Amino acid sequence: MSDAVISDAGHRLKPLTPATLRELSVRSNVRGAVQSLGHYGVIVLVGALIWLVSSSWGVLWALPLMVVQGYVVGFLFMAVHETAHKTAFRSRGLNLGVGYLSAFVIGLPYEYYCLFHWDHHRYTQDPERDPELIVGVKPASDAQLALAYSGLLQVAGRLRLMLGHAITGKVVVPWIPESKRSTIVAEARVYVALYALLLALSLWFSSALLLWVWIVPLIIGQFFLRPYLYAEHTGCDRTRSAFRNTRTTYTGAIVKWLAWNMPYHVEHHAYPSIPFHALPKLNAIVDGEIVHRGRGYIRTTRETWAWFRRQRQAG
Repeated sequence: MSDAVISDAGHRLKPLTPATLRELSVRSNVRGAVQSLGHYGVIVLVGALIWLVSSSWGVLWALPLMVVQGYVVGFLFMAVHETAHKTAFRSRGLNLGVGYLSAFVIGLPYEYYCLFHWDHHRYTQDPERDPELIVGVKPASDAQLALAYSGLLQVAGRLRLMLGHAITGKVVVPWIPESKRSTIVAEARVYVALYALLLALSLWFSSALLLWVWIVPLIIGQFFLRPYLYAEHTGCDRTRSAFRNTRTTYTGAIVKWLAWNMPYHVEHHAYPSIPFHALPKLNAIVDGEIVHRGRGYIRTTRETWAWFRRQRQAG
């Protein structure tokens, strides 16, 4: 992915100096490990609390904890995203290890996502070639819009696609090149086999542990993740400029931590080689160039919802 995606007439970004770009692009195994272990540490801690509470007092008492777990597990998507760029760690092996694990947890095959995301960066906001727009829902009513914001349609769609790849052995989506299709089929079959094994073990031991600490929270987490993802590009310009086709959302420290600093999304799209931990420094440099600026995710979700409604009303 190139670092320069600014080509609009009338909009010129003073480029980073080569020295600044090199400084910001330094990857760190330590920073990646701290972020990853912290994220997974919260998942393990909350999961243990869910199991303790549900075993002692019943599942209903654990529901608030499942909501928290849902937010944290759902946002493992950010670990998949950062490792897809190979910027979470200096080590390629660590990027792949954390990437594969996180992708398995959220039900999103890693190699498939890497190729999907590559085309998203190449063709951001191009309705004919950006995979996010191609597979994106086009709601025809407020009910369909609400369902889209729940994230359930998107999860069902990618699980259906994974099963299709595994069962039929065919890959027809345009963002997967012919040379990679056998890899995507093999990956899907491994995922399906491992999920089936976990299901069989759960039934064998008559245990609902994975259901309450993983599956149900993962579904709940989509209600948080999908509005966040819509904030990244919805309502932004259809242009090649990362400073116009993407939105940076200014939010609190906890959200930025769980999202691996991806609320600085303009910065990420303009300079995708810069790792997550350096994005706040990059923001301090390019903040004045950002066109679409979200002020918190509640307000930004209202804005993206209104944009979808305007699009529908416009036909």
